[in-house]
Amino acid sequence: MAGHSKFKNIMHRKGAQDKKRSSMFSKLSREITVAAKMGMPDPDMNPRLRLAVNAAKAQSMPKDNIQRAIDKAIGGDMENYEEIRYEGYGPGGVAIIVEALTDNRNRTATNVRTAFAKNGGNLGASGAVSHGFDRLGLITYPASAGDADAVFEAALEAGADDVSSNEDEHEIWTAMDALHEVAKALEAKLGPAEGAKLAWKPQTTLEVDEANAATLLKLVDTLEDDDDVQTVWGNYEVSDAVLEKLG
Repeated sequence: MAGHSKFKNIMHRKGAQDKKRSSMFSKLSREITVAAKMGMPDPDMNPRLRLAVNAAKAQSMPKDNIQRAIDKAIGGDMENYEEIRYEGYGPGGVAIIVEALTDNRNRTATNVRTAFAKNGGNLGASGAVSHGFDRLGLITYPASAGDADAVFEAALEAGADDVSSNEDEHEIWTAMDALHEVAKALEAKLGPAEGAKLAWKPQTTLEVDEANAATLLKLVDTLEDDDDVQTVWGNYEVSDAVLEKLG
C-alpha cells in the first residue's frame, strides 16, 4: 500500500479551482441535486449525497446554497440531468475522459467536441481510452489534515488500497464499491474530506513536452469551464519545469 502520484497535476492545475469558484459552486450544486434526486434527500441516508455535501462544505459553499440544491430535487421541478462520459485524445496523444451532468445532451456534446477540435485534440468513441484507466474511489484531504504517516495509518485502518501524499494534499484510493465506507471511516478520524468521488486513474502516465503542454492545458481549462462538465481526467503529467516556463 504505497505509491507516488502526481494526480494533482493530472486532474487539474494547482489553483485552478480558486479562479473558478462560482463555476465550482454550480457544479457542486448540480451533483448535490442529482444525488438527492437519485436517493433519499437526507445525507445520512444517502451515501452519494453525503459525499457531495461534504465536498461542498470543504470548498466553503454556503449552507443555504447546499440546502437549495437539495430542495430543488425534492421540489420535482428540476431539470432532468443525465450523466454522460466523453473520451478522446489531446495534444501529444494523451488520453482524456470528460464526465458531464447535463440537461441537454446535444449542447454538451457540441461544446466538448468543439473544445477538443480547437485545442489540438479529437473526440473518440465511447471506450476509446477508458481501457487505459482504472475506475476507483478517490478521497482527498488537504495537507493540513495530518502528516503522511498519520494519514497513511488512518487510511489503512479504514480499508483504503493506496495513499499518496505531497505538499498540497493526501490522495486516498479505494476500490470503487468501498468508496462510501472508507470515506465514512476516515471522516471519523480526519474530519470531512475535501473531496470524495469515483475517479479514473491512469494505468500509465505520459510526460507532456513544452511544445504540447500549453495547448493541452488550454484544452483542459476549456473543458473545465463548461458548466455541464463535472470532471476532466487524463493520463498526462506536466513537469514543474515546463509549468514554470509556461508561466
